[in-house]
Amino acid sequence: MLRTMGKKVSVILFLCLTSTVVLASGDSIADMDIMHQMMLLVLQLGIILFVARLGNILFEKFKMPGVLGELTAGILIGPYLIGALSIPGFPNGLFPIYTEQFPISPELFGVCTLASIVLLFMAGLETDIKLFIRYSAIGSLVGIGGVVISFLVGDLLTIVFSKILLGITLGFFSPACLFLGIISTTTSVGITARILSEQGKLDSPEGVTILSGAVVDDVLGIILLAVGLGVISASKASGNVNWGHIGLIAAKAIGIWLTATVIGLVASRKISILLKWFGDRSSIAMMALGLALILAGLFEEAGLAMIIGAYIMGLSLSKTDINHVIMEKLNPIYSFLVPIFFTVMGMLVNIRLLSSKNILLFGIIYTFGAIIAKLIGCGLPALFSNFNLLGTLRIGFGMLPKGEVALITAGIGLSAGLLSPEIFGVAILMTLLTTLVSPPVLIALFRHDSEGVRKSITTEEGTRLLFKFPSLQTSGLMTSKLLSAFDSEGFFVHTLNQSQKIYQLRKDEMIIGVHNKGKEIEFDCSASEVPYINTAMYEVLAEFESTVKELRKPIDGNSIAKRLQERMTGAGIRSDLAAYMSKDVLIPRLKGENKQDIIDELLDVLNQNSLIKNFNSAKKAIYDREESMSTGIQFGIAIPHGRTDAVQRLVCAIGLKPEGVDFNSIDGKPSQIFVLTLSPESASAPHMHFMSMVSQALDENGRKTLLTCKTPKQMYEVLTKASVPKKRNLSRKNI
Repeated sequence: MLRTMGKKVSVILFLCLTSTVVLASGDSIADMDIMHQMMLLVLQLGIILFVARLGNILFEKFKMPGVLGELTAGILIGPYLIGALSIPGFPNGLFPIYTEQFPISPELFGVCTLASIVLLFMAGLETDIKLFIRYSAIGSLVGIGGVVISFLVGDLLTIVFSKILLGITLGFFSPACLFLGIISTTTSVGITARILSEQGKLDSPEGVTILSGAVVDDVLGIILLAVGLGVISASKASGNVNWGHIGLIAAKAIGIWLTATVIGLVASRKISILLKWFGDRSSIAMMALGLALILAGLFEEAGLAMIIGAYIMGLSLSKTDINHVIMEKLNPIYSFLVPIFFTVMGMLVNIRLLSSKNILLFGIIYTFGAIIAKLIGCGLPALFSNFNLLGTLRIGFGMLPKGEVALITAGIGLSAGLLSPEIFGVAILMTLLTTLVSPPVLIALFRHDSEGVRKSITTEEGTRLLFKFPSLQTSGLMTSKLLSAFDSEGFFVHTLNQSQKIYQLRKDEMIIGVHNKGKEIEFDCSASEVPYINTAMYEVLAEFESTVKELRKPIDGNSIAKRLQERMTGAGIRSDLAAYMSKDVLIPRLKGENKQDIIDELLDVLNQNSLIKNFNSAKKAIYDREESMSTGIQFGIAIPHGRTDAVQRLVCAIGLKPEGVDFNSIDGKPSQIFVLTLSPESASAPHMHFMSMVSQALDENGRKTLLTCKTPKQMYEVLTKASVPKKRNLSRKNI
């Protein structure tokens, strides 16, 4: 073994020496540069993950959107502030300015781009396709209205205030006016989608309208950018604009977008069947993400934004039975990438440009104009549709964040020399303010439960089936068996809310909601699915009844009970008992002479210490458990217990009766030590963990010592004192 290990060490040393020689030679400078860039990228991602999470937690603690914390964290650690500070080993800082036009490295922006694709793909998956189709027309009007009004306002404000504040005379088709008009039209669908998802409003009428409007907005924004660049280019070359060529560009973009959306929705089921061919759920999710990446790349190649392609793929799969499977499996990737996206967006903000009073004032006026333009341009079409004032405001502010689209557009203008640093600073300020203002306002507007539509949406009439059971345990077992039965029938079972026990069953076009409501199981389904559910319930009940009959056969419970006190090793395990008891619930001399008296006396102690809310309910829980099987075990120990909502957490009382009381123990001997516990019925409690600690504390030595106690304090010390092995004396003599 040592010789083998020696060979491995030799190989490793040889490889290290070889790589050192290679790196020292002049032939591998490029490789060394690549590794340095990768090292820097890894460090940057690690720092981003930490600060993004800290910013998210801090902002949420003050009742503000976590996404703002991520954006703010990005501004602080970005290349325009802390990120460019020189530190040992990194003379240009951990986030050095890459170029004057674009501050972050291509590698980091690549990760950010991947994150934006995942974000929009997941947003598409969460979209209610029926509502999306229903509101696609109004969504298109919202997008078009927002683009037209915002462009005009942005362009005209630039003409007026660039002359007043900056002393620059510009015309309607001047590059600066065109770019500030285009930038004011943009909508960061990523930021809005994140907020809507966190609020659970992606599938609301306002949510689907915002998303469909934002997609239209992005398409039109890209077309406007192409048109604007064409106008600028033509004006510089000949002074004439080829509007026919620009019209072809616009028609091509709209045609690709509409064609891809229709094909995706029509072929969604076939795509789902293809993905299911890969078998396990993780493979389905990874292949779906692969398709989203491919479509995103194709859209970029066609002159459209990658995020639009990703959203269309998610939208196409939203109507399939695997959409929740994909979301569940991709959630860790989403949690990893999306905070990086918003933090990097913050890094693009150069707040140094805002030091000039004139630029600051121009930026504030431009921002105010952009907000009003979006509220009017997007709000009026919504207001003249089925939306009320609240719904209109939600849509207007949902379309407001600028984010990455505006920053990228401004970066294109700056890098092409079409925007001056001053105008670029105005665009950055507007992007920052709209991105910071919109999320808290949007969350406040959605916090109201009031509907945002004048008339409630009429959907396909659903059916609710309710099945009642005698106890929580029975309904819980039935729910588990039902979910297992549907899973074996080829349904995809999704847990929508673990704490409230809400599930969704999906197979092809069938969607069934399941809610375990205490002693009841409620199904939410269509009328055509009722016979299917009744059949499934009948089969599961038959199986359940068969299991109950089997359980009625004699079971050697005594042998299982005896094993409760099998000794287990574990230093310090008894010390955990202190978390569940105090001296006030320990009785060294019980007065009761029979089982009932002992139980009542222990319950009285809990009641006197205000540990139970309802004495009779607690008493019933204990006696119901005793009727099913006696809790007197062996070695003079009895463990009466029960589950009841008369307690909010696990509580216990322990009493001693050295003379012994008949408790119908499995060894036929009187019980002397009584450990009574109560656990909440509708919440989890560590009952089994507690009893395992008690069984180890009450070993032979523990029982003998405990029975000699005269005071609660002595009992407490015996029960909570850990049996810790003696420490070795590590003195210099032993060393």
